[in-house]
Amino acid sequence: MKKVWIVVFGLTCLGLSAQKKWSLRECVDYATQHNLQVIQNEYSKQIQDNNLKIAKKNYLPSVSASVGNTVSFGQTSFGTGSLRNDRFSNSSNIGADILVYNNRRLEKTIRKVEFDVEASQYDIETIKNDISLQIAQQYLTTLLNKEIVKISEAAVENAQKQFDRAKITTQVGTTAQTVLAEAEAAWAREKQNLKTAEINVGRSLFALAQLLQLQEYKDFDVDDVSVPDQLTPELKSVDEVLATAYETQPQVKAAESRIRSAQAQIEVDKTAFYPSLTASAGVGSFYNNLLNTNNIGSALLYIPEKGFFTQYKDNFGQQAAVSLSIPVFNKGITKLQVEQSRINESAAKITLEQQKQTVRQNVQKAQFDVDANYEIYVSSVEAEKSTKLALEFADKSYAAGRSTIYDVNVARNNYANAQGSVAQAKFNYLFSLKLLNFYAGIPLSL
Repeated sequence: MKKVWIVVFGLTCLGLSAQKKWSLRECVDYATQHNLQVIQNEYSKQIQDNNLKIAKKNYLPSVSASVGNTVSFGQTSFGTGSLRNDRFSNSSNIGADILVYNNRRLEKTIRKVEFDVEASQYDIETIKNDISLQIAQQYLTTLLNKEIVKISEAAVENAQKQFDRAKITTQVGTTAQTVLAEAEAAWAREKQNLKTAEINVGRSLFALAQLLQLQEYKDFDVDDVSVPDQLTPELKSVDEVLATAYETQPQVKAAESRIRSAQAQIEVDKTAFYPSLTASAGVGSFYNNLLNTNNIGSALLYIPEKGFFTQYKDNFGQQAAVSLSIPVFNKGITKLQVEQSRINESAAKITLEQQKQTVRQNVQKAQFDVDANYEIYVSSVEAEKSTKLALEFADKSYAAGRSTIYDVNVARNNYANAQGSVAQAKFNYLFSLKLLNFYAGIPLSL
């Protein structure tokens, strides 16, 4: 019995997890963390981070060590003749060099790379924003389709009641058979509309799951968010939203960072006009061994060859140097590099203006859509009230025998269409309002 309860509990937990409904915030957070385009740009950001680390490492001295072995055989010239010179030599050195002065080239390079890092981070935020807006729009489309399903369900219920009533009146002979046939046809049409609305919900959920890049989408669903029936107009002006958007939108911030990067690159290129001072120091030693003899003296004076460690000790030496490199003529390349960097700066400034223009157009369009969609919403609400009243009159008139079932069906279709128009206008207004608020710095949520 205990095992049975464990199995039941496990199946219940699986069912609950499969029935999890996603909120808009969860959808946005998941997409911005798992979207492949975001991940790809995060790798680009990591490359810029490493470039910054490399630039900072250049302050440190460069240290290198070398060990060499050489073997030579044969004759070597000696005065007017030659002598045998079979030799093995070994040498080792370790040295360090550091840049002392180059008109602050290292500092300026670091500053330039820091701006590149900023720009790459803003690029990631831009992609996240684009994905978030796509998800918000598809999320609201899904909610709209769910709302239409509710409208269709009510229409099916009303059509069924009409059919049941026509069935009774036809059986008692107060209405013709054609009335029953029309009522049944109307009921079938409403059920078909309901099935289409349900399929549209599934289609919109599938599209949202695709945006989230979910592998399993069949059990995917979203929260049934309650949208208020009474919506109020948005009172923020375009200038207020634009002022915030210019300060917060990452595509604008990225363009500004790239301008500063281009300006910093100009300063980096200018350092090539100035001399650079480098200091170096090192230590080393060497060992020589004559392979054909162990006498390093002459035929009359025998001097035995010293051993490896003795020679390394005796031959140990140190050196230090300071070198000054003065640019004199490099075919005008440095001047051209500076001019090219100035062109890049001008291009970056144009990019900034383009980004601001895009943001301005998006904000203006969002504001226009907010105003227009609100007016459409208000007019559709009035139309819904009128068609509802017309349906009530048609029902009463039909019950009193003063109108036909065709009049009732027409009135019911008009009312259903009006309800759909209200839902469409409501969600269009809601999305345009969320978009405008997004540019005003308010996070996406429902």
